[in-house]
Parts: sequence; C-alpha cells; structure tokens
Amino acid sequence: MQALPLALMAFVFYLAAASWQGLALVRRVPPRDLLVRGLGALAAVFHGLIAIGLLVHEGSLLPGFSTSAVLATVLAVIILLCTSLFKPVLNIATALFPFAGIVLLLGTEMPTPTNTNGMTAGIALHAVSSALAFAVLAIAALQAILVGIQNKALKHHRIRGVVQSLPPLTTMERVLFEMLWVGLILLSVSIASGFVFLHDMFAQHLVHKTVLSLLAWLVFATLLLCHYRLGWRGMRAVRWTLGGYIVLLLAYFGSKFVLEILLANP
Repeated sequence: MQALPLALMAFVFYLAAASWQGLALVRRVPPRDLLVRGLGALAAVFHGLIAIGLLVHEGSLLPGFSTSAVLATVLAVIILLCTSLFKPVLNIATALFPFAGIVLLLGTEMPTPTNTNGMTAGIALHAVSSALAFAVLAIAALQAILVGIQNKALKHHRIRGVVQSLPPLTTMERVLFEMLWVGLILLSVSIASGFVFLHDMFAQHLVHKTVLSLLAWLVFATLLLCHYRLGWRGMRAVRWTLGGYIVLLLAYFGSKFVLEILLANP
C-alpha cells in the first residue's frame, strides 16, 4: 500500500473540512455540518486505512511512536464525527482535522519497528481502552480551549465573532464534563487492565507511563469530584483539563518519543 498518496488525500479533505468550519465559526460562510462531516469522514477513511496498514506492519496492538500517533488521531476524528451527531462539538474540527492531517503525513514517513510479541485478549483490552481514552480526552482538551476562549470573551463583554457562533457557555461546559467522565472511565479501564495483563513493567519501559497515567487519572478525577461537590467550572476547569491532558500526553508519547526517536540507534 502506498501510504503517502492516501495521506495527502486525507490531508486535503481534512484541510477543506476544517477551513469551512473555521470560516463558519467566524461567520464568513453559512454552517454546513453535513459538508464538514462528509469531508472529515472521507479523510478518516484514508487515515484509517493507513493506520491499519501500520498496525499490520508492526504486528502488535502496542505500537511504536509514529503508529500510535496516527492511530490516536484517527480515533479522535471518528469519535468527534460520531459525537457531533448528538452534541455541538463540530467546531473542534477546526483544530483537530489539520492536526490529524499533519500527524498522518509525518507518521507515514517515519520508520516503524516490527513487533513479534504475542497479543492476548487482556493486552488487546488495555491497548484499545488506552487509545480510546486518549482520543476522548484529546477532544475534551480542545473543548476546554473553546470554553476558555468563550469564558474570557464573555468576561470582557466581547460577544462578536467566534463567541457569537458557539453554543451557550453552560452547554459548552456540560459537554466538556460529559467528555471528561467518558474519558476517565476509559482511562480507568486502561490502567486497571495494564496492571492485570502487562508484566515486567520495568523491562518494557512502562513504569514512567504508568506513573504519569495515574497522575493524569488523579487530576481528572479530582476535577470531576470538585465540580460536582464544590461547583468547579470556568477557567479552573479549563486549566485542570489541559493540565491533566498534558500529563497524559507525556504518559502516552513521552517515553515512546525518547526511546524511539531521541535514543534510537543511528
């Protein structure tokens, strides 16, 4: 399979969808949700084919850095497209789609190691729940950025432009916390299955990922608990969401990047 031509086609579709949604967000063109979803879905098809090809090449559901990035972004795109059918989250495509396209282009050009480790049902559960948790929480982080922009604009009485196109702040925050709940549940499954089914954590260089994943879980759990007990919302919720996601990003990709890119043998 020639990955680069597919990646280029996916990038073009991603860019077209994001451009239209971005122009609609600043009220330069009318909203066309069906068009944005259609272009995004076409891009996701090509993206998904490349991700499957990379997984088959590596022979493992615990892939390397570049394959993990390609897989995580296509899952985030698919989840966003599906969620947008029920929740007002399609504006996130303005940032997510171009980022997914860039990751895809870079991922197809980076070397991918082969892996002959056996795959059990338990490890598959861990891998799938990890990827889904990362994708859902990525969307939550982008939603938090929009909430932060909207919150600051309303605080300074600037209600034109982007803010005028967004749903009400209460709706935006409700969607954010719903995403955080789903992401926390998936992250809990990922961590629990990792403890049960993964062995020789130190030998597999998984100790850093485990510690950081637990720290991210603690950040998200604290935020959700304090939201429902103490009413945390607004910029505090935005900061905690972004902080937790940065920790999760380091957990999922920090060690892979150091081991496979920085410390790789020439």
